[in-house]
Amino acid sequence: MTDEKTLRQRIRGGEVLVALVGSLHTTKSQLADIWATGLYDYIWIDGQHTAFSEDSFVAYCTAAEELGIDVQLRIPHTRHAYLVGRYLDLGCSGVLVPEVMEMETVDDAVAYTYYPQIGRRSWGGAERRGMLGVAQDMDRLAYAAWWNDYAILSIQVESVEAVTNIRKLAKPGVSVVTFGPNDLTFNMEGHVEYPLASVDDCMRNVAAQLDGTGIRLAMGTVTKPEERKKYLDMGITLFQGAAPA
Repeated sequence: MTDEKTLRQRIRGGEVLVALVGSLHTTKSQLADIWATGLYDYIWIDGQHTAFSEDSFVAYCTAAEELGIDVQLRIPHTRHAYLVGRYLDLGCSGVLVPEVMEMETVDDAVAYTYYPQIGRRSWGGAERRGMLGVAQDMDRLAYAAWWNDYAILSIQVESVEAVTNIRKLAKPGVSVVTFGPNDLTFNMEGHVEYPLASVDDCMRNVAAQLDGTGIRLAMGTVTKPEERKKYLDMGITLFQGAAPA
């Protein structure tokens, strides 16, 4: 085992972290070169709006783990929350569930992210995170305990319903609430009487509701370093960055 902090511990500790918006077409050597820049802390893969195959994702996660890099996957659809255990079996360290509005979605995501006795994730999967390194010699119970403190479950706020109910949606087991400003804007345009007038107002409202919970906030779109101060002032600590040109 290593004394290095896990990504989840760093997130929980409030470190300002940047996720590389990754591509499954990136080779291991290219990824190593990108990581050598020191600009990124983990990788974010969009399984919702980009082409995605399980074989390519397994290969990518294997390469990333060999380089000591954690991968987060935005799963393809909100209603796939019950499948997060399946996605995690492919080798990522965390999942992001998009467009969360109902508590039942979070219940599924929590249940299938964590092993018993926290959740009900099924045992198995040779490609799971840790099998190449720290967890490869653990027995079932030791691995489950390690994973339950390692996994990162994120939910995405993209509606006024989610903003209003975020304190209920951000249940135990959720580490991160991610903002989706574009879809949130769409949704707000259909709720012209909503008392919060802008996406920024919604972000501040969510931050206030979650203050003191230990749940961290993330931007779900790419921002440049010079654009982040406003969001840092709101309490957002997790950002996305594009790959170097």
